[in-house]
Amino acid sequence: MAKSIQILSTKVLSSIQKQELQKANIDLVEANFIETQNKPFKIQDINENLIFTSQNAVHSVLSDPKSEELKSKNVFCVGLKTKILLSESGFNVIAYTGYAADLAEIITLIYANESYTFFSGNLRRETLPKALKDAGVKLNEIKVYETTLTPQKITSPVDGILFYSPSGIESYLKDNTIKNEKCFCIGETTAEALEKITKNIIIADQPTVEDVIEDVLHEYK
Repeated sequence: MAKSIQILSTKVLSSIQKQELQKANIDLVEANFIETQNKPFKIQDINENLIFTSQNAVHSVLSDPKSEELKSKNVFCVGLKTKILLSESGFNVIAYTGYAADLAEIITLIYANESYTFFSGNLRRETLPKALKDAGVKLNEIKVYETTLTPQKITSPVDGILFYSPSGIESYLKDNTIKNEKCFCIGETTAEALEKITKNIIIADQPTVEDVIEDVLHEYK
């Protein structure tokens, strides 16, 4: 009898996402290696346009009673799910991309004369703010959520590991090592955090959890 494939997800998946793996007879171990929490902030000194690079930031801003005032602003964001959440919440999304570097390129090439307020988290990457500042684009930043690492030891052997962020990788590596496991990454930024540790990396075509799962199904079909 063939050995069943065992996969670790470094965040707890939704029931629909789990079903896809279960249908393929892939065993799933899952644990949240990071946690996010809304952070108190003030809606003030807001520029012409808003930037969001995560759903966490959107949820935090929406929890503020004054968030309605922001819906007259144009929005630029990273991630299809972030875009959908913003649109469904009444924001006008002008542009969205899969990666922060691509969004920075669009802004600096086409919208550089406008001003921006970036709603971010404490562990955000430098990519976007640095690119905008280097191009002389007016930008301020409001931190609206906190990400904390929640490392834990995984004792059962796994064939593959699903990673969704550089901070998830950092948290995982505090109590675990990567040997021969296949590492499935949600995007290039996440994969870069593994480059010095393993070459056994598969990057999703699109930066979504569903695409990561699709790669797993394709790899072990």
